[in-house]
Amino acid sequence: MLKVLPAAQIKALDAYTIEQGSIASIDLMERACRAFVNWFVEHFDNSESVGIICGTGNNGGDGLGIARMLHDHGYSIKVWIVKGSVSESIDFKLNLDRAKKSNVEIFELTNESDERVFDDRSVLIDAVFGSGLTRPVEGIYASVIQCINKATARRVSVDIPSGLQADSPSVGPAVKAQFTVSFQLPKLSFFFPQYHSIVGEWSLVDIGLSKEFIRKADADHFYITPKDPRRILKRRSRFDHKGTYGHALLVAGSYGKIGAAVLASRAALRSGVGLLSVHIPKCGYSILQTAVPEAMVSVDQHNEFLSDELRLDNYSAVGFGPGLGNSPSTLRAYTALLKAFRKPMVIDADGLNMLSENRDLLSLVPQGSILTPHPKEFERLVGKWDNDFEKLESQKRLAIQLKSVVVVKGAYSAIASPDGKICFNSTGNPGMATGGSGDVLTGILTGLLAQGYTSFEAAQLGVYLHGLSGDLAVPDRGMNSLIASDLIEFLPSAFLRLHRE
Repeated sequence: MLKVLPAAQIKALDAYTIEQGSIASIDLMERACRAFVNWFVEHFDNSESVGIICGTGNNGGDGLGIARMLHDHGYSIKVWIVKGSVSESIDFKLNLDRAKKSNVEIFELTNESDERVFDDRSVLIDAVFGSGLTRPVEGIYASVIQCINKATARRVSVDIPSGLQADSPSVGPAVKAQFTVSFQLPKLSFFFPQYHSIVGEWSLVDIGLSKEFIRKADADHFYITPKDPRRILKRRSRFDHKGTYGHALLVAGSYGKIGAAVLASRAALRSGVGLLSVHIPKCGYSILQTAVPEAMVSVDQHNEFLSDELRLDNYSAVGFGPGLGNSPSTLRAYTALLKAFRKPMVIDADGLNMLSENRDLLSLVPQGSILTPHPKEFERLVGKWDNDFEKLESQKRLAIQLKSVVVVKGAYSAIASPDGKICFNSTGNPGMATGGSGDVLTGILTGLLAQGYTSFEAAQLGVYLHGLSGDLAVPDRGMNSLIASDLIEFLPSAFLRLHRE
């Protein structure tokens, strides 16, 4: 997995690369500028008029190097240097001299700026502040950032949008970039919804920072790459049989919500589970038998909701919650299940809501379970938060408390391990924001748990495959028309993608 390091460690990584790689800091800066420019020329034609706004530290030095290189590529370039309280770094001065020798047009901003100062540019590159920023911007810097945001030009930030802090809450003005091109590693703030309007779409470019340092660095946050689920995915052996791949039980559905049980069941089967049983109220019997003929059906004594205490001897894993409702009989049956079943469970939807409303049940959650709340369900579990950093800390605490995995669903779904590590998912798209998507994920995770994956492995693999299924569906179905059943339909393609790559 790709490590997400705090700003202090990134600074140490730069220094280590310079020292151990016997490379001058200006040459490392040149490497970073070239990597950014390679990205830029792939995304913007040289007919664009480009404005580059530079601070006077090393991020500004990056901006000046980028200006020189884009000038050589034939772009129309203007550079504005913001002359505020930050002193000029050595590498900034070197790149300023190089830019002047290359006849790059350079202006200085020394006081309050005309908000139309950038109006003749079609693209603005923000290189005012880098990832080392630790306080809100003010004065001329705030004024310039406001001018950048008011401009009609498209905005691209170098490494991190100016005004945004990498790993602590940000207040005050920040550049609202459409694109952020980050060096080597993502910043923690990139994964939070409250900063999406600032970061935009972000990309990583390799600038050759020390792989040894990165490998040895302690980290609490990670970003899942395609290599990670491929490494987790088990290969099948010729003499395997259905018993090899576990027997899962799904407890799902109530009157009017049997579709949740159908979706979760079909997803569990497509995830590779050997045997699947589904416990549903009587009203869903014919539906399940018809819609999911591969599943065995256990029928509750009640017609409309769960009320039975279940026999659990034969199951490798249990998935609980989709479409269940929260009647008193269902709560009693849920309590009995939690007391009786000590293997890992997947708990979603109404299973989570009943935990929130009956907090004494939290102590009964089996260790190694997987909880899959969406943000509102998570808020009901842990209470409100002031910002996304607090939300993440609450997620870590809950995972540690329950000795289980907590998956908070959404863009870059965050997966917290029982020891409080966080993995951010790299697949998925807004088309998946549709009813039933969570039921599909519950089925996938339950099927993987039953096959013998650890809860953390199952969560990483399942969340990745769930998102990848959505991504593979988009070219065929589009985001607007995507429905939960499409995720199940494209799940085999997602598995095939992992096997091929």
